[in-house]
Amino acid sequence: MTEVRKPAWLKVKLPGGEGYRRVDSIVKNNSLHTICSSGMCPNIGECWGNGVATFMILGDICTRACKFCATTTGRPLPPNPNEPEKIARSIQLMALNYCVITSVDRDDLPDQGAAHWRNTVNAIRRVNPNTMIEVLIPDFDGRSDLIDIFLESNPNVVGHNLETVERLTPEVRTKARYRTSLETLSYIASRGFTTKSGIMLGIGETFDEVVQTLDDLSAVGCRMITIGQYLQPRPNNLPVQRYVTPEEFEEYARIARQKGFVFAEAGPMVRSSYHADKAQKLFGTRPDSV
Repeated sequence: MTEVRKPAWLKVKLPGGEGYRRVDSIVKNNSLHTICSSGMCPNIGECWGNGVATFMILGDICTRACKFCATTTGRPLPPNPNEPEKIARSIQLMALNYCVITSVDRDDLPDQGAAHWRNTVNAIRRVNPNTMIEVLIPDFDGRSDLIDIFLESNPNVVGHNLETVERLTPEVRTKARYRTSLETLSYIASRGFTTKSGIMLGIGETFDEVVQTLDDLSAVGCRMITIGQYLQPRPNNLPVQRYVTPEEFEEYARIARQKGFVFAEAGPMVRSSYHADKAQKLFGTRPDSV
């Protein structure tokens, strides 16, 4: 397949500046894993420069091998029982008002990491009582018993990404199923939590399929959406089929808001946690306000 050339508008600013160096130092000195670096996020310079980072818990080795993802696949180490406290103290050092936590998939664990998730959010809340917490969780195979364990920690925003349209899911995601993800979001929304999801464009989806995905998410109570351009992180990942124009992204954001999404970020460089702290303006500044 002929490689699709990157358009002129798709430019990434190199990371740098005092804010970036400060966050980078805290991450390295505390041996933290962030999806910003392991996922090769194009916004790492902007986000870290603004003192915002997405922490990745439960190690940096995933039990799944999704075709779009740059995270290493293999046999993970046992969860570090000290990690929740380490994450909480790091957030305190960064003086974050809003933090985002995600994880690799841990299909190797009996509870798939649900208790570790709960312990991490609880530790963050204890050490940083005024910090709002957004999480980006795996699907837990759609098991409500595992989701309930995690939800005991009462995060402010619960995200789970569909990643792509239904037709392309078997090709893009390993093990995960489109309908299972929708069921996961539906269950979390039914428990009264604010839910969020995200999809990538440029891997062969059609306009109508994207609109249908927005309808599917809206139907299960999802209130927040991010839509971004897929960028091939490594040669063995899925190739880019096309680069979606900024104007098209603007149209998808408009449609999403029209369908009732209260938060809709769409653009070539948008990723799951991009501008996540905008939720403070939507839901207030108190950790219990969502």
